Order: sequence, then structure tokens, then C-alpha cells
Amino acid sequence: MNALDGLTIVSLEQAVAAPFATRQLADLGARVIKIERPGVGDFARAYDETVNGLASHFVWLNRSKESVALDLKTDHGREALRKLVSGADVFVQNLAPGAAERLGLGAAELRAIDPRLIHVSISGYGEGGPYSSKKAYDLLVQCEAGLVSITGTEDEPSKVGISIADIASGMYAYSGVLTAVIRRERTGEGATIEISMLEALAEWMGFPLNYAMYGGTAPGRTGARHAAIAPYGPFTCGDRHEVFLGIQNEREWAVFCDRILGLPGLATDPRFVRNSLRVEHNAELRSEIERVFTAWSAEDVAELLERAGIANALLRTMDGLASHPQLESRNRWRTYGSPVGDLRALIPPVTMSGSSAVMGPVPSVGQHTEAVLEEFGITAVTAGMHR
Repeated sequence: MNALDGLTIVSLEQAVAAPFATRQLADLGARVIKIERPGVGDFARAYDETVNGLASHFVWLNRSKESVALDLKTDHGREALRKLVSGADVFVQNLAPGAAERLGLGAAELRAIDPRLIHVSISGYGEGGPYSSKKAYDLLVQCEAGLVSITGTEDEPSKVGISIADIASGMYAYSGVLTAVIRRERTGEGATIEISMLEALAEWMGFPLNYAMYGGTAPGRTGARHAAIAPYGPFTCGDRHEVFLGIQNEREWAVFCDRILGLPGLATDPRFVRNSLRVEHNAELRSEIERVFTAWSAEDVAELLERAGIANALLRTMDGLASHPQLESRNRWRTYGSPVGDLRALIPPVTMSGSSAVMGPVPSVGQHTEAVLEEFGITAVTAGMHR
């Protein structure tokens, strides 16, 4: 038995944030009925064609779901959706602000009919306030949350390479649903859940925010180096490749100086005797370390660091991740179905004894429309609702 077997979720979703949340729930056994536009479906289906003709975002976010195509511009399409929601435990939507209410799918209206319903809305900036109707794409929210200002190099800020604002809000929607399900089991009451991308990402900005509010200045942009810990980041070795390492405390610093650098006195050098001073004199520190590392390759240095108990890593590409020996050794890869055949993906990171991730197929647009509508007693299907 999977943890969420028997839980039905109807999701009026698109792009990344809501689909990311509902895919986590689907992999735990929940039934997720994904509502899409007839014909084109979720616009994330057209982001690219890299996965044997399918979009990489879409296959990542939409396995294990049923696709129902409804034309919500028609009375029948809207009524069909409301009936589907009336048979669900959870309704998730990430439409533009106010759109769900205009469709008769707002939290107040739906929960007045069914107080046990868990109603989840994901938006860019939340309801109310001057930004409530502002368009919110991931990069733009990264900017508004200050993330771009502390990411990159001294010369140029940079966005994070993944849709981190979408993922943050999706994770809070996911955990929020689980929390609401637990509460409903105890009280019988559903919940109205709101998540904004800005507020989700702002929570993840806790370290730099506190650093700036109480320290007077924001952490500097330091590329792959840590802005507040040293040594922590990449160091060039004799083969011109980089090894990444991280020192977390003064004991490790002393071990590093003695066993790796062969310079035990460096640990008590007035420039480097504590972390804040090492950060202040980071350029000099880097020079001392790389002067020693020129004698070895990056792989040699990583091996030395490992033997000394110092945290380290080599820089892997996406190919390197796809063939990572740890993931292979732990048997983390599975195959799942799609309209273009079997695909390969990692199983979800949370594994639970007595259950296994569902990892069902990625649906084609409207693949389940007729079967689902018939199951819910919706018989007057218009042409616009067919796949």
C-alpha cells in the first residue's frame, strides 16, 4: 500500500509549480486528474522536444497522472470541472490571479459546498498588495526575492540554473497538502492553502537576509565559492582541473593545514586563525592552498581530502550525474512509460518502507477524458472536451 492510496486530486495546473507538487503526490499513490486545454494541453508540453519528441520539463513533472481535456470557455466544460472537483479530496490550481474565482472554483465557493475539501492556490506574489496581479515567471521572482543579487560572480549577477522559485512553491504546496490531510484526519475539516512563489523563495533566502539585515551588507557574489565560509569552494590543481572542498570548523581547518597542505603553522596564522578572518583574507588563503595543490591532479587531491575526512567533490556534468556511481549503486533508477516509449528517471528521494513510488506513465493530452468523465457521471461530452 502506498501512503496516499485513495486520495483524489484534481489539478488545474500548468508550467512547473503546481505540476511539481502534484507529481510528488501522485508518486505517493494519490490519483491526480490533470485538467488540460483540448488539443495543446499544458503549455509546458511545447517547451522543447528533447525527450524523444517530448518536452523535458513535461516528462519530469507529469508522470503518474491522468489527463482530462476540458474547454473551460464553455458552460459544459466548467460544469464538468466543478463536478470532478466535487468528487475530489484536493483541488490545486496555479492560474492567473482571480481566474479560479471567475470560473466558480475559488476556495470560498468550493469549500462552502464541501468543507472537507483541501483547496490549494499557487501564485506569483499572493492575493492582495501591489504585486498581486503582476506576472510571475521564475527568473523574475528570483530577481524580486534578491536571489540573483547574491548569485554569480563579482562582475555579473546570475540566475540559478533551475526553476527554483517554481520548485520552492511546489514543495510548499506538496508539504501543505500532506499537512492538511493529516489535520483533516484529526478534525474532519479541509483547508484553504495559499502559496506564493515570492514568499516560498524568500523563506529559502533566510541566511543572506539575516546576514544583510543584521550585518549591514549582503553576502558578496563569489561564484562557486561560499560567501561566508572559507575555505569552501573550487581550487585549481596541477592538471588545471578544480577540486571543491568545504571546511566547517576549526578542527577541520587544523587537520587540513597539517595533513593536506603540510603547513600546520598556517592554522594559527593571524590572517587565517578563524573563519571570519579567512573570509576576509580569502585571496591570500586561496593562493596558499593552490600553491600546494599544483603538485597534484584534482582526482589526487580529492582522494587525499577523503582520507583526511575533509568534505570534497569533483565537478560533474549532467552526463556525470546520469552515470553517478552512488545512484547506480543504490539502484535509484527506474523506467516509466510515455507516449514515446519507456523513459528513465530517478525514483523520488523519500523512500518509505512497505511502499514504492508509483512512477506511472506520462499521459498524452486528454488521454483519460472519456473514461474519467464517464466514471464521474458526466455524459454530455462536447467536441471541445475530446482529446
